[in-house]
Amino acid sequence: MLFQQRFQPPFEEMATATCSGFSMARKPTPKLPSEPAESREDSAVPEPRPEVEDFLRYITHERQLSPRTTRAYTDDLAEFVAFLGGYYGDPAWSWAGVDRLAIRSFMGDCVTRRGLAKRSVARKLSAVRSLFRFLHVEERIEANPARAVRSPRKERTLPGFLTREQMAAIFHAAEGRAMEGGFLPLRNLAMVELFYSAGLRLSELQGLNRSDLDLVSERVRVMGKGRKERIVPVGSMAISALRRYEPRRDEVLMNVERGDRRAVFITRAGRRISVRQVQKVVVGFLKQVAEGSNVSTHSLRHSFATHLLDNGADLLAVKELLGHASLSTTQIYTHTSKERLQRIYRQAHPRA
Repeated sequence: MLFQQRFQPPFEEMATATCSGFSMARKPTPKLPSEPAESREDSAVPEPRPEVEDFLRYITHERQLSPRTTRAYTDDLAEFVAFLGGYYGDPAWSWAGVDRLAIRSFMGDCVTRRGLAKRSVARKLSAVRSLFRFLHVEERIEANPARAVRSPRKERTLPGFLTREQMAAIFHAAEGRAMEGGFLPLRNLAMVELFYSAGLRLSELQGLNRSDLDLVSERVRVMGKGRKERIVPVGSMAISALRRYEPRRDEVLMNVERGDRRAVFITRAGRRISVRQVQKVVVGFLKQVAEGSNVSTHSLRHSFATHLLDNGADLLAVKELLGHASLSTTQIYTHTSKERLQRIYRQAHPRA
């Protein structure tokens, strides 16, 4: 019953959902640093490279990557530039002279000297690949040496998720606090409900604007990674919680001078809630039902996907709902759907 109420819209709806009726306000363009960020490991600041600065402008203004991704690319490329200075021993090295061996040496340095995980090394290599792809397309180098460099095989870890009973306990606790009608309890209930109902990422929920929500058609428009837009159905329980929260939100905004009227979730001061504040609210609920286990704020998204698959949702539909670019990313949830496998086995095997 919990699943049916919180995932009321049929799975097929999202595949054909359109953006009609929504008005999206463009996010402000993040301000680029004047020079690459200082490496966390090396004290020396690398010489500014105009090619890197051009690339960062490109991913910010043309590709419109998120500020968080831009900062990560800035840091990773600053470390790469600093490494190349020591690797070649000549501050006058050129991009045309960088070869595959230099890139692999950078990856090896990240692992052996700095002890970074394979996932972190793969992320840095992704930044290096994107830079060289840009330089090659712009005809600033004749060949792209990063194309021949393989990514380290990532450790495949199963995502932590909550059982339906644990989710029911979280909603029971949140609804109990919201019965008094206070602003914060109603906001927190609406956040948790929407998190689980739409399978949002933390940054997606924190960045939601009121114009992204359509409470009549029960859908939310989400701007995901790489500024990829998707439309996700919202269950009736989350819609009900949002409608209870909205009057309290409007009251707060009426009583402050500079409130953020675009934001869905705000503080008592009327400002958009921060990522850290969302984490604090969600972790507070998680500690009540799963303290000590491998769960985090992102576990609500993992639970969303796992429960959909447990109840027979198509893997491709779940991929679209989550906003994954690759089906292989979604397939990791099939390993956690033990209930579904057991049910299929009992129904299909002649001697089960």
